[in-house]
Amino acid sequence: MRQRAHPGSRSFDAPSPASRRSALVKTAFDLVVVGTGSAGATAASLCRAAGWRVAIIDKRPFGGTCALRGCDPKKILVGASELVDWAERMQGSGIEGPVHIDWADLMRFKRSFTDPVPEERENELREAGIVTFHGAARFLDRTTIAVSGDVLETRYVVIATGATPARLHMSGEEHLITSDEFLELETLPKRIAFVGGGYIALEFAHVAVRAGAAPIVFQRGPRVLAGFEPELVTLLTAVSTGLGIDVCVNAAVSAIEKVGEGFRVHGARGGVEFVEDCDLVVHAAGRVADVDDLALDVGGIERTSKGVRVNEFLQSTSNKSVYAAGDSADGGGLPLTPTAAAQGEAVGRNLIEGNRHTVDYAGLASIAYTIPALGMTGLTEEQAYQRDLHFTVRSGDSTQWYSSRRVRARCSAYRILIEDGSRAILGTHILGPHAEELLNVFSLAIRLKVTADDLTRVLFAYPTASSDIAYMLE
Repeated sequence: MRQRAHPGSRSFDAPSPASRRSALVKTAFDLVVVGTGSAGATAASLCRAAGWRVAIIDKRPFGGTCALRGCDPKKILVGASELVDWAERMQGSGIEGPVHIDWADLMRFKRSFTDPVPEERENELREAGIVTFHGAARFLDRTTIAVSGDVLETRYVVIATGATPARLHMSGEEHLITSDEFLELETLPKRIAFVGGGYIALEFAHVAVRAGAAPIVFQRGPRVLAGFEPELVTLLTAVSTGLGIDVCVNAAVSAIEKVGEGFRVHGARGGVEFVEDCDLVVHAAGRVADVDDLALDVGGIERTSKGVRVNEFLQSTSNKSVYAAGDSADGGGLPLTPTAAAQGEAVGRNLIEGNRHTVDYAGLASIAYTIPALGMTGLTEEQAYQRDLHFTVRSGDSTQWYSSRRVRARCSAYRILIEDGSRAILGTHILGPHAEELLNVFSLAIRLKVTADDLTRVLFAYPTASSDIAYMLE
């Protein structure tokens, strides 16, 4: 993140935190960024490197969702769970004896990654010459921001506040914990219910079951992981059920009741009411842009159900002094860290150079870090049909292929969309122990327009998951 100042850039003496608190006067900046995650920090650093006077604000510890309460800590838990699962799969094939997760020790290891982040991120920003503020930001007018008693006047604002769990408007909603809180649990209860069947629910359920818990997933719709390839989701659901995860589809939760030391989940499934007792209930039913406390209306900023309404340059359509990036913007792309970083860079460059940069989402991979992992890149079959594309689907079960059988994979499969004529890769969907790295190869192919025929001619190292690509495309 540390950026060198642009040659010929302007410099200024940033007010110290102590002087800001005592003076409580207006401070002028070229740019105020709200949010210190991938999107906000990227835009702030680019503009500061160009000599701009930049301030950045966060109401939570500096670092953003991915580093503190999202991708990074989650993957640490997934890594331990993968080890347990691998050991279980290999029993009787050269491995003997149980392997188990010590939840408290795992949490301590996780904190060795997350605890240093806020101070390190803030120090990096300050060393770059960016002035940092803590507190909830709100607009006083179209270009003025208030935060913790300070008033910041600015030429431009970047909103990069991320997302927050959606309100579910059900009785007892206050008893739900969020994914943030799940990642901070000192002990893991036995019976855990997840309200919602997206990637948060399935990933945490796969972690929990490997740690000895009994998870139950309530999904309102007909299948979990609705954004992924249905046939592969069906296979993963079967694996999940076999592991001890109770996957309940078409199950609408209506209320959460506190009962003694535990909770009671009320709902209906297929028109039949149900009641399920558990020790913990986790909100996994979607997230929304975290912009409600910004007073967007005061700033003349329009929003949609997905976030700040922006044009193709990620500039507010109603206030040209405001840009938005990441999960707080209705800017296209999937709500993922690479999206936020790319949008943050585009915003920073548009501020410096004028509106000319847009984000190309081609080959943006999305992974559900279940075990085995399920992922996709490019188009789904439904999207390809909607675009009236003509294509062939290459699909198969690869569970008995060497790369999967070597690790005793529970399940492995693929579906690849290849355009007729051009042989371009339109989309790739993979379930299996090497899904994420295989999808990175296909993402590269989609983005750089490498054809299926080109991929079959690559001399991949053998034996690796990538060396299976030629067989997938034959």
